[in-house]
Amino acid sequence: MKIVSWNVNGFRAGLKKNFEAFLNEVDADIFCIQETKMQEDQVDVSFPGYHQYFASAERKGYSGVAFFSKHEPLSVTYGIDALDHPEEGRSITLEFADFYVVGVYVPNAQQNLKRIDYRQKWDQDLRAYLLKLNEDKPVVLCGDLNVAHEPIDIYNPKMSKNSPGYSDIEREGFSELLNEGFVDTYRHLHPYDENMYTWWSYRSFGRDRNEGWRIDYFVISEDIEESLEAATIHMDVLGSDHCPVSIELNSEHLEI
Repeated sequence: MKIVSWNVNGFRAGLKKNFEAFLNEVDADIFCIQETKMQEDQVDVSFPGYHQYFASAERKGYSGVAFFSKHEPLSVTYGIDALDHPEEGRSITLEFADFYVVGVYVPNAQQNLKRIDYRQKWDQDLRAYLLKLNEDKPVVLCGDLNVAHEPIDIYNPKMSKNSPGYSDIEREGFSELLNEGFVDTYRHLHPYDENMYTWWSYRSFGRDRNEGWRIDYFVISEDIEESLEAATIHMDVLGSDHCPVSIELNSEHLEI
């Protein structure tokens, strides 16, 4: 079973580039995208063989998450079960027979960490939500988590210290999630791989020099760690300032 995640930095723009070609090529069972930057009625699109689900922000041209799944889920939930978050279209949960898939676009702490308090609250509420789901069945979390966890995950970590996405608070928040019984799939299978990033700044032409950050993840419950067969960063795929990431799970152990 293959699951793919990609921050497309604008779904309508992605449709004019190579999104559909990559969707067909990668042949994912489940495909999550983030930063759609649209309302569902702003694009008329469907992909043969896929069920589709959109969560959009109230503010147009901002945030947004979507799923395309070959398998119809048992249920679909929008949001992270917390009442005090603005409607920014940041999360969708698909429930299947043996597991949940949660797609998220985590808030950016913003310049000078001006939104760090909200970001910290989001991380805490997301963690509580995942733990609640995990009591029922294992969880696959995917998306743009907006944090580079360790120095190996970022180009020039000393220069970026306390930048949004690499502050101590955000990195500790990710560590807390892992300590609660979750696994960073890429680092689990590739603990020492360097220069493997998922986002590069357009402004500094970072992709040309591979000066990037690994901020897009698949995180899974420890209970299904033995099902993990592959975790891949598709650095060669263009069309966004992020590249896609994917995992492959042994479907003999998981019913979808």
